[in-house]
Amino acid sequence: MIPNDRRYLETHEWAKQEGDVVVVGITDYAVKHLTDLVFVDLPDLGDQLSRGERFGEIESVKAVSDLNAPVSGEVVEVNEQLQDQLELIGESPYEKGWMIKVRMEEAELPAEMLDAEAYGKLIED
Repeated sequence: MIPNDRRYLETHEWAKQEGDVVVVGITDYAVKHLTDLVFVDLPDLGDQLSRGERFGEIESVKAVSDLNAPVSGEVVEVNEQLQDQLELIGESPYEKGWMIKVRMEEAELPAEMLDAEAYGKLIED
């Protein structure tokens, strides 16, 4: 089930807009392909992100993957629970497993981001 209330990158990050702040995480599809997660490296509060650029990485027993910023802006919150409870990403990737919150420079999420239907088609292949 891919939530309809957010937009997606082809690199499997999701973004949910809440006013001028965007909540960012990775999709269930990404979690399942990474399998056993062992580490996540997230930015610090106040860090400036640029859309499309790396903001951190997630590591599993089989791979290390970059995390890409869906928007440009300032990191205003980091999910500190993930340091001690990395399993939240796998158990609840769209809710409790969120990673960061970013105050966007743009007014809206970028138009090129995928909606749930388009993201679903992307991962079908």
